[in-house]
Amino acid sequence: MASSLEHLGTDHIDSYVLHGPSSGRDGRRMTRSLASDAARARCWPHPLLASVTFLCGIWSKWFAARAEHPAFVQNRCYARLGWDREVRTFCRERKIVYQGFSLLTANQEVLRHPPVIQLAESLGATVAQVIFAFARAVGMLPLTGTSDPNHMQEDLASLNLTLTPDAVRAIEGIAG
Repeated sequence: MASSLEHLGTDHIDSYVLHGPSSGRDGRRMTRSLASDAARARCWPHPLLASVTFLCGIWSKWFAARAEHPAFVQNRCYARLGWDREVRTFCRERKIVYQGFSLLTANQEVLRHPPVIQLAESLGATVAQVIFAFARAVGMLPLTGTSDPNHMQEDLASLNLTLTPDAVRAIEGIAG
């Protein structure tokens, strides 16, 4: 953390992203960094290959031993893995913001799913807008990595889109 602060020329950073809390040297380094007041918000993405139940168990033990929890958990969100239901629940119970990323690139099969396409058409929206609206409806803060100005405008327009509970259930049930 000290090296990052020095390189950035600041005394704090707004968000500190930890790529998979672990044990050993990396875990000790992470603990020291989190103990620092220099990071105002902490963010934990969880590694895809690890068991979600196992990780939530590790996180629960880690949280029980410390007063401060991360502000965000950020993860690549796959429909085929249930849209990260367990992690979202874990976060909601602890008032941690779940940030889903790669909602479009990781879920190409959902973007081509006829009912999702039909829903988008009936709403006068793009499929991407429907997925972002779905994400918000299930408690995710959707992240987009686009650098295309038109896609950015489309993504922002999804804020005006509200899905019915039936539509949310249908999308959530597509692959998980």
